[in-house]
Amino acid sequence: MNWHDALDCDPVVMRQLGALWGKSRQKAGGRTNLLLSHLLDTAAVAEQIWDNYLAPSTKRVLNTLSQGRGRLFFAWLCGIHDCGKATPAFQRVDAEGADAVRRAGLSWIEPVVQKARWRHDKAGGTLLLRLLKEAGWEAEQIAWLWPLVAGHHGTVPSKGALLGLRTGRGEPQGKGPAWARVQAAVVEVFTRLVGFGDLADVQPQQVPGRAVQLQLSGMVVMADWIASDERHFPGVDDLGDVTMQGARDRAVKAWGRLGLRGGWGRLDVPKLDAFVCRFDQPPRPSQELVLDVARRMPAPGLLIVEAPMGEGKTKAALGAAEVLAARFGADGVFVGMPTQATSDPMFSQVRTWLNKIDPELAGQVALLHGKRMFNKEWQSLLDGSDADPDSFYGGIEEDDLYGLADSPFGDAGTAERQAPAEWFLGRKRGLLSPFVVGTIDQLLFAATRTKHVMLRAAGLMGKVVVLDEVHAADVYMSQFLLEGLRWLGQAQVPVVLLSATLPPAQRRAFVAAYLAGTASAETFDVTDLPPPQSYPSVSAACLVDGRAVYDVDDAPQWRPDLDVKVTVLPEIHGADTAEEESRQAENDLADLLQDRLAQGGCALVIRNTVPRAQRAYQVLRERFGDGDVRLLHGRMTAHDRAEGTEECLQSLGPPGNDGVRRPERLILVATQLAEQSFDVDADVLVTDLTTIDLLLQRLGRMHRHGGVARPARVRRPEVIITGFAPHGEKSPWILPASEAIYGRYLLLRTAAMVCAADGGSWSVPSEVPCLVERVYGDATDVVPPAWSADEQQARQKWTAQQEERARSAEHFLLTRAGGHTNETLDSLHYGAAPGSLAEHRLEAVVRDGERSVEAILVREDQRGYHTLAGRWLGVNGEALSDEVVEQVLGATVRLPSKLTESAERELAPLDGWRSHPWLKHSRALKLTADTPTTLGEYQVRYDKKLGLLVDGGPRRPPRRRT
Repeated sequence: MNWHDALDCDPVVMRQLGALWGKSRQKAGGRTNLLLSHLLDTAAVAEQIWDNYLAPSTKRVLNTLSQGRGRLFFAWLCGIHDCGKATPAFQRVDAEGADAVRRAGLSWIEPVVQKARWRHDKAGGTLLLRLLKEAGWEAEQIAWLWPLVAGHHGTVPSKGALLGLRTGRGEPQGKGPAWARVQAAVVEVFTRLVGFGDLADVQPQQVPGRAVQLQLSGMVVMADWIASDERHFPGVDDLGDVTMQGARDRAVKAWGRLGLRGGWGRLDVPKLDAFVCRFDQPPRPSQELVLDVARRMPAPGLLIVEAPMGEGKTKAALGAAEVLAARFGADGVFVGMPTQATSDPMFSQVRTWLNKIDPELAGQVALLHGKRMFNKEWQSLLDGSDADPDSFYGGIEEDDLYGLADSPFGDAGTAERQAPAEWFLGRKRGLLSPFVVGTIDQLLFAATRTKHVMLRAAGLMGKVVVLDEVHAADVYMSQFLLEGLRWLGQAQVPVVLLSATLPPAQRRAFVAAYLAGTASAETFDVTDLPPPQSYPSVSAACLVDGRAVYDVDDAPQWRPDLDVKVTVLPEIHGADTAEEESRQAENDLADLLQDRLAQGGCALVIRNTVPRAQRAYQVLRERFGDGDVRLLHGRMTAHDRAEGTEECLQSLGPPGNDGVRRPERLILVATQLAEQSFDVDADVLVTDLTTIDLLLQRLGRMHRHGGVARPARVRRPEVIITGFAPHGEKSPWILPASEAIYGRYLLLRTAAMVCAADGGSWSVPSEVPCLVERVYGDATDVVPPAWSADEQQARQKWTAQQEERARSAEHFLLTRAGGHTNETLDSLHYGAAPGSLAEHRLEAVVRDGERSVEAILVREDQRGYHTLAGRWLGVNGEALSDEVVEQVLGATVRLPSKLTESAERELAPLDGWRSHPWLKHSRALKLTADTPTTLGEYQVRYDKKLGLLVDGGPRRPPRRRT
């Protein structure tokens, strides 16, 4: 369509359209980019997203909405986003552009407009409310569409807030018939140039669910950010040069240069022998069951896999993801792991799996967590790039000029690149990569009422979501997980959940949340969900014609039970000082291990706190020697922890692991990081008391692999539980630090199960579901009668705490209480925290942890600074070669939460770091060779073997004997 047809030859309106600008000359490569040009650029980018990125399932939804015109509607939806720039409030902020607009006959009263802040995103929503109604659109169609435009800068306002913006006697939005005509012309002309007959012709035929609306909102942002790249979309300042074909030519070139792409496209349903092809081994019975259930599901839904540690749940989940993607049109996968440490090996596994499907796909996997820079495999894929992606691909935020931030986009350099396009690696965009492995936090962030949450939602659109170790989510974290499952259910995203020790109530809650989302309901009754009859098991749930369809089945385990001997090592307490108490406990531990390892063997000792692990390591090293004892915990530097983890995995991994010989004797002391997804095999396990599900997880690190030669004294698996002291008929004493972490109620019930088995055994994994059900269920006969009063009191406190923690999450949840039946995104961000939260703050939001910060350790002397490894950093820390920067970052350590306040107040980047993309926001903790560093009330030092040591603090009252 040409301009004469689109404008009906109105020369006045044409002149005014030729003056309205969308990007100033300074922001568009030296030439003003007209508003219509930017709208068409964005629509053309949307066409590229449709052709090369969107999943088949997403295209199907859009085609259903618009009677088979999904591509055209999607292009219009993305392109119309900036129509609100056709207002005085926006046009005035660039002096050169404002002069041109005034010369074309559009005017405003400057002092009035200047005082009334009216942002163009919300102005666009307001404008569409009027124009779509005038075009004859149905109210329900207008209601869901305007928030996508009004929220394209990251927060969706309420309709009432838009109406309240009509201040300044109408001047900010454009007063008088001239402004009304040109605003209508912008929308109408754009609509016709994209390919519709008129604005009425655009109206969809159906209203999508809120989850799809949110994901589409994210796609609008994605298209806008790409089209705002001045390198690929320089200014077009002559209306005669603005054409849809020109925009398409630019978009095709931009897409190619940026190296953007989707996932695998359309997959064929894998053949029955696909598992062997993918993983070089036949499926075990439980793995075969997972694949069979995935093939039987009548609609996208939730699939829960419960199987023992080491059963191969991950491979089964990846196989199921391939089946679900092929059947329901998904174009990629997100795999969420409980920790950063468990994400790294999963990254390698997912890349290997994808390489078997298509070798090109292995290079499209993004690793998402805060320490990915230390993952050697990830770094090797980036082709030596040491730039901060955000320094090239900044999000479009509000700035001083006209509401859009500087966008210094850089070249992706895709020729040799083996990682996802660099554009995907910027802040908030990681989930948009075709395939993603990261912490579960990435999904939880998508369930928070935070700025640009729609980008995270868009990243999950059209993927299969796999979440491992879901039992690890506590009650607070579970609120975000359940909220995420609601949105995924409504968006018809297939989800696979994995767990070895899932409490039945948690299983029901997951199914209820997903189905409530699918049904767009506040709650969903799952009382008819059948419980698994055996273990391993698979539970599938989906909605068909408004009714829940369940498929619950089980399979035999692939290896026989372990007969695990259970031994209680009572913790002596009541000494005059905590130091005496601790020394006695560690000596008892050393005596026990000296007995068990008299003939050799490998022991794993898991402590619930870092200081307790450090003390145990010191005593054991004195007893057994430095060569036979290792320590691993979260307060080591990133480099030391990575090295230690790799060494332990090599020494205690599967037999024949890279030719490394299993040590004759080794004791690994660790904290909870050895609890799950940690592939080590110990002959004997010593663990502090924890809740039964986590205790069983820890058991999974013992006698894990076949073909391991074990000394006679440790040939039978044995778990020794300490950290508490049974008192016969009295309630047990439990380590206060453990109670602070896990709560007394569940620890009491777990202690009762442990004491009942003391001297006997557990059959693992057969007894796992029963043990978990006993502790987490409603049985009243778990603890001895003499403990019942203590248990009842502990339960009341635990219940109150659980309810309070669940309520405390509500402020941050994406949907406010009672809002799950809402039909549009109107008011989505009402009450949200202003601005954007940094990722470390988001982690605190979704995990309810006490705030903690990271610091980089550096050595300071009279001459200046050195890295922790000894490299010279200069007088101000400015000597930053690539090799030195790697050492600097490798000295990152997470400080205990008790140091957070002092660290935030006292620590800052070194002066020489302030211009470095990776270091400019990093806190430096300066250490000296001779004396500890004072931080608040504490003294801090670092030991290569022990990690971060923290002494001092507020004075405590003297101990009393008990």
